[in-house]
Amino acid sequence: MEPLRIRDRVFRSRLILGSGKYRDYDEMVLCWEASGTECVTVALRRVDLRHEREQRNLLDVIDRKRFTILPNTAGCYNAEDALRTARLSRELGLGELVKLEVIADEETLLPDTAATVEATRVLAREGFSVWAYTNDDPVAARALEEAGAAAVMPLGAPIGSGLGILNPRNIATIVARAKVPVLVDAGVGTASDVAIAMELGCDAVLLNTGIAKARDPVAMARAMKHACEAGHLAFLAGRMPKREMAAPSSPREGRFTG
Repeated sequence: MEPLRIRDRVFRSRLILGSGKYRDYDEMVLCWEASGTECVTVALRRVDLRHEREQRNLLDVIDRKRFTILPNTAGCYNAEDALRTARLSRELGLGELVKLEVIADEETLLPDTAATVEATRVLAREGFSVWAYTNDDPVAARALEEAGAAAVMPLGAPIGSGLGILNPRNIATIVARAKVPVLVDAGVGTASDVAIAMELGCDAVLLNTGIAKARDPVAMARAMKHACEAGHLAFLAGRMPKREMAAPSSPREGRFTG
């Protein structure tokens, strides 16, 4: 596959993984390796930044020569908290990348679109490369792009649900209109969900629970890798037109030409 480019960042893999819900750090890293990912997202508000001798810190576990850290603002319920978390990330030396999440509701965990647009505008002015998590809403995606987002990340389904791509037409519309990369984020449950997202023309997929909570997480990570590659290749190849009626596979007239 050709590399994924988001601003000045280039990744050979179009699969981005999370860092939560694994049994332990060792399993997490094995899954990252099996998936081929080069970019992993970390929720800073859920990382214990105190360095204690007996305990490993998540940030200490990540080999930064192999994996780019994408800090995220998960757990923020207003723009002010999200801005504070993003700025803390940069102060910690994690750079200008941020996956921006501003959640509106504790039960659904759906994004607060207005607050996300507001925070995107501020962070973009401050030099951040904002990857903005949003609803599968073409209007919201356009607003985030206009606010300065480097990438828009429409959900496939609610976070952690594993329901797959619930609104493929909306995702396809976002892809068709966007001038920045589109990454499906949230709701992916299995490899076919990744393939569908990529066949719709998405530039990448971010997922976590679909691997971490699989019966065999490492095997699922490997499956997600192949699905991502196959879906992207299928999109580039261009699917055959759909028909309402059957069409014979063998020609009725003329000689066979191979």
